[in-house]
Amino acid sequence: MSERTFELEVLRYNPETDREPHFQLYSVSCEEEWVVLDALNRIKETLDPTLNYRWSCHMAVCGSCGMMINGEPKLACKAFLRELPDRIRVEPLAHFPIERDLVTVIDDFIGKLKRVKPYLIPKAEKALTEGEYLQTPAQLKKIKQYTLCINCMLCYAACPEYGLIPKFIGPAAIALAHRYNQDSRDGGRAERQQEMAAALQQVKIASTVDWYQEHLMPWLRK
Repeated sequence: MSERTFELEVLRYNPETDREPHFQLYSVSCEEEWVVLDALNRIKETLDPTLNYRWSCHMAVCGSCGMMINGEPKLACKAFLRELPDRIRVEPLAHFPIERDLVTVIDDFIGKLKRVKPYLIPKAEKALTEGEYLQTPAQLKKIKQYTLCINCMLCYAACPEYGLIPKFIGPAAIALAHRYNQDSRDGGRAERQQEMAAALQQVKIASTVDWYQEHLMPWLRK
C-alpha cells in the first residue's frame, strides 16, 4: 500500500496545565487505506504518547471514537484518509465539555438517556411460568431501525438545538424513547412522555391518535 504524509491539527487541552484549549500540529506518514483513528494511533505510538482520545472496537460498533473531523462529527474509525485532504483538523465533539484533549464529558448525554427510561416496562406483570413476552417479526420490524443506535453522540454534536437549549434531551434520547414506545411488549409510553417536551414526528402522530381514541372513539381503547 502507498503511504502519504498528513498534517493533523489536533486540539489539545490538559486541565491541569492549560488555561484554554489549543491546537498542536503533527506530521505523520500513513497508509492511504487507513482511517483517522489509525493516524491518531500512529501519533500516539511514535510521536506523542500524551495524546488522549477514546476508542475501542475500530469497527463502528462501540461508538467511542466520535470526533469533529474537519468540522463534521464523524467516527474516527470510519473517516478514511483517502477521502480527506493532506491537512486534517481533529477536535472533540461539539456541544460537550472537554475533559482532556479529544475526550469529552458525557454525563449530560448519559443522564438524558436515563430520563427516557430506556428499558421495557411491561404492560402487565407475568409470572415466570407464563413464559416470555413474545413478538412477531412484523412487530420487530416496526422498531428495528431504532435499535441500531450505538450512542456515538454524533447526532448531538450535529444538533444546534442541543447546543443552544440545555434542557433539550436530544435526538438519540428521543429515538430511544420512540423505540420502546413502539415496542409491542412495552406499556411505559405515558411515563416517558413526561420527559419528551420535544419529539420526533412519529411520536407526535402517536399522541394525536391517542387523543382521538380517548375523546372521540373511546370504544377503541382497551
